[in-house]
Amino acid sequence: MKNLYVISGMTGMTGNELARQIVKRGDDIIGFDNFFASSIDTIQDVIDSESLDFFEGDVNDEGQMKQLEQRVLRLRDTYKKIIYINCAAVVHTEHFYHVDRTFDTNVLGMKSFLEQAIRVGADTYINCSTSEVYSMQSWKEGGVKEDDFLLLATAEHSQRTSYAAGKLLTEFFMKDAVDKGLIKGCSLRFANVYSKNEMLAKHVIPHVITSLMQDGKVTLLENSKVNKRTFLHNIDSCAAVLAVSDTDEALDGTVYNVATEQEVSMIELVELCGRAIGIEKPEITFEGYRESDPKRRVLSAKKIMERTGWHPTITLDQGIKMCVDYRRKAGNTECR
Repeated sequence: MKNLYVISGMTGMTGNELARQIVKRGDDIIGFDNFFASSIDTIQDVIDSESLDFFEGDVNDEGQMKQLEQRVLRLRDTYKKIIYINCAAVVHTEHFYHVDRTFDTNVLGMKSFLEQAIRVGADTYINCSTSEVYSMQSWKEGGVKEDDFLLLATAEHSQRTSYAAGKLLTEFFMKDAVDKGLIKGCSLRFANVYSKNEMLAKHVIPHVITSLMQDGKVTLLENSKVNKRTFLHNIDSCAAVLAVSDTDEALDGTVYNVATEQEVSMIELVELCGRAIGIEKPEITFEGYRESDPKRRVLSAKKIMERTGWHPTITLDQGIKMCVDYRRKAGNTECR
């Protein structure tokens, strides 16, 4: 028998690649998205698959979610397992400072989707969280671990932290449900995920590539003079989601870091993108400053590697080349 995956935020960075990997497996999907920060273009290559049932919908629309629940209940006995994956999230940096937006989608939406999964008797719930929960304590030798103490910025210091606090709260909902024996599942803290088909150039990699392809130069925040990051391709992040969903002992309600160890400075990142495009020494200007922006963010992914065997497979050079090639093949330099 096949498995059925029920996925919110289907056309976003995580959801669209999950659809691709699950269709390739031969399992079935019911997915939805409200296109808040994405486009149906991201799943055009699988939209006609018999394995995918997609509809435009909002995780906080009670009527739409009731219809989804009834559909899953009708199908329940025809599948080996029902697996809910919550990818719906307000993630772009321009929304980090809007408390209502992050709370409505990241907290209320996640909780209602989890409650639906429990009501229909789903076997598994995977909660997609974020490395933002580490806030200013985001690096130490060997990488920050899941059980390290958190050091969040205060409301007086940065409203951005509301995004991190909301995601942290979803992890508590997840663990509570598992501890009560209501469902199996876990949370994944992704670190700086990127994709070839991000819709908006709000994250740094699509911003840099778009700027360089259009103008041959790029503007970065003042923070970028000192900041370093690791970047994870969404092919690898989605493989991690499926790895934990396939590993029963990993579904204990706890949290897993999902990251690479390949750290680069923002200046080095621009140079990597420039070389992939054919620009030897890209021009960089610095403008603006972002509060509560950690200088480094390095996570230990040892836990998920040991429990599931997952490991990243795409280097940053390879991933950037994939992004550039995608833009060129599409015949434009705009983010999709």
